[in-house]
Amino acid sequence: MRAVENWGRRRPFPKPWKINDMKNGGPLLFLLLAFFVLPCEWALGGSDSHPLAWPAIRSENRPWTWWWWHGSAVDQADLDRELHLFHDVGLGGVQITTIYGVKGGSHPDIPYLSPEWMEMLGYAIGDAKSLGMGVDMSLGSGWCFGGPTISDRDANAKVVVQTYEIEPGGTLTHQFDPLKLQALMAYPPTGPAINLLPTLDGQGLMRFQAPTIPGTVSGVNGAQGTWKIFAISQEPSGQKVKRAAPGGTGWMLNPLYPQAVTNWLKWFDGALGKYNGPRPLAVFQDSYEYRTDWSPDFLSRFAELRGYRLEDQFQHLFSDQADEQTARVKYDYRRTVSGILAQESEPAWIAWAHAHGMETIYQAHGTPANWLDLYGDADVPETEMFHNDRSVLISKFASSAAHTMGRRLVGAETGTWLKEHFTETLADVKYLVDDMFLAGVNHVYFHGTCYSPADAPWPGWLFYASTEMNPRNSIWHDMPSVNAYIARCQSLLQSGHPDSDVLLYWPVADYWSQPDGLLQPMTVSQTAWFEGQAVGREAHELWNQGFAFDYVSDSQLQEARVHDQEIVMPGAQYKVVVVPECHYMPLETLELLVGLMKSGATVVWDMDTLDQLQPAGLCGPEKTRRFESLVSQLMELRGRDSLSVMVKVGGGYMELGTRALGQGLWEAGVEPEEMAQKGLSFVRETTGQGWDYFIANRGKQDFQGLVKMGRPVTSAAVMDPMTGKMGKAKVEAGHGLWLELNAGESVLVRCYGSGKVTGPDWDYWETNGESVPVHGKWNLHFLVGGPELPEARELSDPVAWTNFKDPAYQAFGGTASYDVTFDAPDLAGKACYLDLGVVCQSARVVLNGQDLGTCVVPPYRVLVEHLKPSDNHLELEVTSVSANRVRDLDRRGVNWKYFKDINLVNEDYHPFDAANWPVAPCGLVGPVVLEPVHLRVNGYDPGI
Repeated sequence: MRAVENWGRRRPFPKPWKINDMKNGGPLLFLLLAFFVLPCEWALGGSDSHPLAWPAIRSENRPWTWWWWHGSAVDQADLDRELHLFHDVGLGGVQITTIYGVKGGSHPDIPYLSPEWMEMLGYAIGDAKSLGMGVDMSLGSGWCFGGPTISDRDANAKVVVQTYEIEPGGTLTHQFDPLKLQALMAYPPTGPAINLLPTLDGQGLMRFQAPTIPGTVSGVNGAQGTWKIFAISQEPSGQKVKRAAPGGTGWMLNPLYPQAVTNWLKWFDGALGKYNGPRPLAVFQDSYEYRTDWSPDFLSRFAELRGYRLEDQFQHLFSDQADEQTARVKYDYRRTVSGILAQESEPAWIAWAHAHGMETIYQAHGTPANWLDLYGDADVPETEMFHNDRSVLISKFASSAAHTMGRRLVGAETGTWLKEHFTETLADVKYLVDDMFLAGVNHVYFHGTCYSPADAPWPGWLFYASTEMNPRNSIWHDMPSVNAYIARCQSLLQSGHPDSDVLLYWPVADYWSQPDGLLQPMTVSQTAWFEGQAVGREAHELWNQGFAFDYVSDSQLQEARVHDQEIVMPGAQYKVVVVPECHYMPLETLELLVGLMKSGATVVWDMDTLDQLQPAGLCGPEKTRRFESLVSQLMELRGRDSLSVMVKVGGGYMELGTRALGQGLWEAGVEPEEMAQKGLSFVRETTGQGWDYFIANRGKQDFQGLVKMGRPVTSAAVMDPMTGKMGKAKVEAGHGLWLELNAGESVLVRCYGSGKVTGPDWDYWETNGESVPVHGKWNLHFLVGGPELPEARELSDPVAWTNFKDPAYQAFGGTASYDVTFDAPDLAGKACYLDLGVVCQSARVVLNGQDLGTCVVPPYRVLVEHLKPSDNHLELEVTSVSANRVRDLDRRGVNWKYFKDINLVNEDYHPFDAANWPVAPCGLVGPVVLEPVHLRVNGYDPGI
């Protein structure tokens, strides 16, 4: 694990913004404004620290993208062409992942890790570096880890359990394969088990006569008075690496067998040993999709880690009976699996990467292990949201591990099955990214972009589970505006430090003590495992009330120390630990929590049944006695008749009882953010000079009003990441900060507890009069797209081009210009909103030669302050999705789905066919109007 001081990865190739990157008042403009115009009353920090200046944009601030190489059939010319396109649209880097090839392709596949492949990798890295971009790489082809070097012994494995029953005095004869058999145990109705492995002859033949046990009435195994024999072996699960490229196919490795990981890494050592080119900045492991529950050395590793033989407990491990012994054995089994993954297998490849000068990106979700421990192992923990299954609280597991363990970057696979192919809008992308930011993400990776040669017919090479974020998709035309939005947000979100008050303990022991099955995978898409736990209910309550929190695991809590009554973790500090309702807890966790309280920390035990708390796993009489003693001490402090009480323990406090959680936190001195209860969501960071907030209105209603902040605020700056505009916010002493956010809108707010933000005020506009339609002769002509450019049209009013019945219009996907010349005698020189009405799906706005920006989310409107009395010329470049163009291909029977493996499927994983899709509305629907506006008095309306 890297030292905390490193704060994750470092990007050595920063790229400054160009002036034309930010036509709407971007970082350069405001840096110049701060230098030449603003008074110098603010004296904290350097040039980037001025409240009205965006930080300098670096490559890691920009969004990155997964870059799939189909069959690795790449060449230098197309690599260079694509990287330049990525750079020009505002991407900061790529993550190379090799996948299956193309049917009948004219471009030859290049075997993964071959010298030719390594040469192409080096060329791509060098070319990206020359553009100020970075390159990461998936470790392995396809997913999960594995490939042609994985032996049967190292392969993904499942336990094979054979059971036999015999009566006392009876005899069982059976032939086993001595090379595969790992354990052979006989369990009597009562008493200790017998190890039968030593009784086998040289060929694996067993002859066992079950002893008679006097006085036996019934056994634990259901059959009265019978012996039960367990024969344990393993076999490959049958899992091959998914979607692998040529040269990368083979078994998935067994992550429960650390030696398999070590053996597999030698494959890469061989390739790197013959390679002298540049290396990726980081290597990546995708989400956990292994099917494995056993390994060749699992029994010996279990005994080392747990202190007893699992062989003596097979009758409980392989039972679903809801008894205490089964719960404890299964917890120990699952804890052992988690420990091997988090403390041995994952550190093996992470240490290998560090030794080769690369950092690591890891998606822990999907594992049956403790996500927090696994995320915390990597330099960049990475989460994802899948299709419609989007949970900010699930994705917070990755950011929580980053915050507690001192990782600066939190990644996100962004856009996996966002919607059906070619129907995703830039608004959809923006809202998804906002959810990621709210979850604590600050390093977005689009999922993603396929390499495609220039001679591939439209729509080129594609990936089946992707938001097609590539230059062939029409929405690429306006991607610079969304990428600039992300870069501005991430420039702030990467520059601060975590500022959560609450550590929410994850009592995973309760989940791991459930009697069903062996392992219990946890996913980002099916979240009943989380919602059904007390930690899920507690997380929702904290989120809804506006408390900033991070999850913490048992092992991570062992890193906690207390300083001035604050709980100090390696990467952040907190005011309180919250312990949800739980039935089981490891002894070392309970000892730690009591120790924290005695050292001055506050622990809120939000539990009705503290007196019923039990030690997790089989821990022996001595540990059980220590555990019960600690619980007794807590119960004595609590007082059995008290519903809620703050009890002093050592130098700190503990909150015990059944009162509402929020009340307990208030009593502990933790203040929530009021905005959460008003329908706004937030992420807060500390900057050393104050606090940065990302605030989003993810509801359906517009918001305006005073919001009391959870940190002291005397002055603040509002920063609009979509346009680059910023200004001094209206702060009402003792009352809060004035905020106005349309539904779906987001802002960054930089707050200060002392000092004074100087410079222009933030403009709080409100409508002032009746709207005026934009009248004139509209001209519609088509700029770029296909399958062909329809003929230009004259229109009396704007209308979607798909309203025309001509197939050329209904098949078109791309960008068209709507322009009009109009008079505005009553609005000349006045401020007003230019409201475009309904836009399908984004629009660049140019008025009288001035670029006013790109509208990608409703309301589609811009501020206009320089109208002329007559002859105003408005040009709107409206860009649609590519859905109708894809529909046209399938209606005409064009063979454009020619990929190997899974080929191309729809969001239900059935063969993709858009022929029966309805025509998607595309173009400018309007109405286009001018709405007079004026500034609120004193910046806001105190009467609201």
